[in-house]
Amino acid sequence: MIRAIAVVSLLALLVLVLYVPSAHPPERFVAQLRAEYGMAAGFWGEEAATRMLSRAIGLQDSARRSTPIPSSKDSAPVNNMNAAVGREMASVNQRLFNNPYFRSIDALLLLASFRLALLLEWLPWLLVFAAAGMVDGYFVRLVKAKEFLHHNPEMFALYVCLAILASCATMLAFVLPITLHPLMVPCVPLVIGSLMGLAIKDFHRRG
Repeated sequence: MIRAIAVVSLLALLVLVLYVPSAHPPERFVAQLRAEYGMAAGFWGEEAATRMLSRAIGLQDSARRSTPIPSSKDSAPVNNMNAAVGREMASVNQRLFNNPYFRSIDALLLLASFRLALLLEWLPWLLVFAAAGMVDGYFVRLVKAKEFLHHNPEMFALYVCLAILASCATMLAFVLPITLHPLMVPCVPLVIGSLMGLAIKDFHRRG
């Protein structure tokens, strides 16, 4: 059941992520980024919002540097043959990547990078609470095993599936041009950590 939920969720996530850029122009993602930057500046402060935006731009620049698309700097020494091939490759790249769909993907990645930067800003502190929930579930499981209390595999599967769905929903929310409250993204590790703690509590442990 858990594997089926994971596979179906990931496939649905992939389809939706590929569909979103075709349904919204790049200007929609840029406008959403500006709106969320303003909300973050009002909620967390201008310095924190600027730091998140800088980190998001850095993440996108790193992704661009790792792209397999050839650039003019990667071309071979110029001669007549190389110049002709270079012009043809530039024309192909222009037609293939300089269209509304790929521009929307670029703007979508920038919006997702900003939201990821918002999550990374508070992740070290949030992981402490998530880890505390999982450790608590582990000790509850130990106590139940020593007392020969019943472990519920159905509840274990339910909590794990909910954690998978929450993770996929978070990744989908990162790319959708909808307004997310500044507190919504940092709360994701707390929710997933709590669900995993509840799952660990009902995971079977022998004696």
